Amino acid sequence: QRQLVESGGGVVQPGGSLKLSCAASGRAFSRDALGWFRRAPGKEREFVASASWTGGVTYYADSAKGRFTISRDLTTNTLYLQMHDLKPEDTAVYYCNVVVGDFTQPFGSWGQGTQVTVSS
Repeated sequence: QRQLVESGGGVVQPGGSLKLSCAASGRAFSRDALGWFRRAPGKEREFVASASWTGGVTYYADSAKGRFTISRDLTTNTLYLQMHDLKPEDTAVYYCNVVVGDFTQPFGSWGQGTQVTVSS
């Protein structure tokens, strides 16, 4: 059984930073492109960023460009999302998942996610 577990969320002030982690267990995911998604209160889940299986190719939503950086560590099977200059509109539950197609389409079940709250 494959499993992706998100962590690293928290409460941060506007302008602050957080680094999210997504640990893969079970199936290795080492050959899968992986991505981050988020769901803000009252909104649909949306794509944030994704990385190819090597991490060498990355994609970002316009809202994440210049502020967020996605990376992965194949040795530990962990996906990261470094977030800087956080804004209140970044408040959401963040999820990781396999991505397919144009690297923005999720594939597979969702985990619990990790809550990010940006508030003064």
